[in-house]
Amino acid sequence: MNFFKKLIFRTYQFCFKIILPILPYKDPIILNSLCEVPNALENKNKILIVTDKAIRNLNLMLPLEESLKEKNIEYFIYDGVVANPTTDNVKEALKIYYDNYCEAIIAFGGGSPIDCAKAVGALIARPEKNLKQLKGILKVRKKIPLLIAIPTTAGTGSETTLASVIVDSKTHHKYAINDFVLIPKYAVLDDSVTETLPKNIVATTGMDALTHAIESYIGRSGNRKTRKDALEAINLIFQNLEKSYDIGDRESRKNMLIASFKAGRSFSKAYVGYVHALAHSLGGKYNIAHGFANAVILPIVLKEYGKIIYKKMHKIALYCNLIKEKTSYEEATMLLINKIEKLNEHFNIPKSIDEIQEEDIDQMAYYAYKEANPLYPVPVLWDLDILKRMYHIIGNFKKI
Repeated sequence: MNFFKKLIFRTYQFCFKIILPILPYKDPIILNSLCEVPNALENKNKILIVTDKAIRNLNLMLPLEESLKEKNIEYFIYDGVVANPTTDNVKEALKIYYDNYCEAIIAFGGGSPIDCAKAVGALIARPEKNLKQLKGILKVRKKIPLLIAIPTTAGTGSETTLASVIVDSKTHHKYAINDFVLIPKYAVLDDSVTETLPKNIVATTGMDALTHAIESYIGRSGNRKTRKDALEAINLIFQNLEKSYDIGDRESRKNMLIASFKAGRSFSKAYVGYVHALAHSLGGKYNIAHGFANAVILPIVLKEYGKIIYKKMHKIALYCNLIKEKTSYEEATMLLINKIEKLNEHFNIPKSIDEIQEEDIDQMAYYAYKEANPLYPVPVLWDLDILKRMYHIIGNFKKI
């Protein structure tokens, strides 16, 4: 990457970091039980619930539905959200909202239903716009309907972020809508809804949260609060993710919800990095689950960053009691990357993504480049050639 581009990108990121403390972030109000939701609806009597068919088939929403019925609150369900929510999903949910004169939105599920619900809110706030016109930063700027997020996975952190990530149904391009008004007013951290999660979802969403926290911490933005959230999230994940996967006890599930929330709160302010940029293009092109993509890509990108992240990786390892103070920066970094790889191995997550087609790499690298630069305060700036090479490594192609 040439000097002038680097200068422009780093200046943009520096300015963003300077104004970070005065930006209008509002942490969601935490509720600990589904039973608290009706009282949080603020006298709204017609509600749109956005979810997916898997959640509905598992009957996870029944306690919520019963609570709403007890309070005579009418609700309408859209359960068509797919793994990487599309513009068509958003339009279908929006139609139900308008057809039934709804007044508020409940997002029930993982990151996909929550992202879809945020996008519905964005279009309600800006009916004269389409989703593509709202892509980027601070394009909504008007209050959305009351939004309550109920995460059923401990990973995405969408219940606390300002981002909605959507796939264009026609082009398959995945992009983000970022605005403070998209932060849910309430986040319900009820571990009972995570009881029946399949093991692969526990694993990949947990690795998603780990990616959020690590990318937030090693980036060049953030502040004392975001770094604290990131470290606490990483430590909680290392202590609880395997236990949540192997045993699924209530304590570990609750701790993973807290870790996901903290990681989400951290990266919503400090942003992420090239792991996410590379993963988003894979999700848009091949419909690969975001957490799975992040899990595979994370150790690959960390290795590629090299010495520039050694000091911060040492701090992470030290905070998590994985090393001694005198451990070298390089040794700490390699130990931490090895721990991540061991987690993936324990969860049967492969080292590469076989779906990648070589003819798609140029386009995906372009999308990843445009997503990351200049927005993401990455440890080191990469050009298109490096991003292409990363896709070759991720896809386990022969060395180019």
